[in-house]
Amino acid sequence: MKAQASEEFTATIRAVGLDKEVTTPKGTLSILSDITLQINRGETAAVVGASGSGKSTLLGLLAGLDLPSRGHVWLDGAELTALDEDGRARHRAGRVGFVFQSFHLLDAMSALENVMVPLELLQVPDAGARAADWLTRVGLQDRLDHTPAQLSGGEQQRVAIARAFAIQPGILFADEPTGNLDSRTGAQVAELLFELNASHGTTLVLVTHDPVLAGRCQRRLTLDAGRLV
Repeated sequence: MKAQASEEFTATIRAVGLDKEVTTPKGTLSILSDITLQINRGETAAVVGASGSGKSTLLGLLAGLDLPSRGHVWLDGAELTALDEDGRARHRAGRVGFVFQSFHLLDAMSALENVMVPLELLQVPDAGARAADWLTRVGLQDRLDHTPAQLSGGEQQRVAIARAFAIQPGILFADEPTGNLDSRTGAQVAELLFELNASHGTTLVLVTHDPVLAGRCQRRLTLDAGRLV
């Protein structure tokens, strides 16, 4: 049966009956089973659970970076599971920010240039100034011209965070946003996350093992062996 039509959709993020399976040499492996959830506009939600419980996979499905084996996902009014890869990318542009565990920085570009990339794609006129401002906010004002190879893992994480924040997204997905940071910088980044939520009404969906960060979110979505509990 076709899931509820997108014009009736009122939440920022909605998932119905999500399953995710992968084929392995030993057979089919179930990663997520029968996930149904709703996250409303401006909410902060932490996805928590043991390693291997499917947290990062769920984040990717909700963002439309991957497709479920079964089920439906809506993001900001569009059914992602009805769109092809290009359609999902067009829908995310300018409205969704990401912070990945693996950073996804461009090696040949400086920190400043990495943060400018999504701004230039959106034709933001003051891309350089805005990128520099966000790098300053995460404490990298002295690293603007450094390439990823010249930055530590924690500094690369901060560049990735500045890049995600710079477009001032309506929805921000973050996979362990403080996982590679020292406690002081982690606390600073957490403040930025919730400042973005408070000042711009940004919907935050965070995968985290940090109980303090999870505790600051309005909702906690707990996964256990691929199921919401």
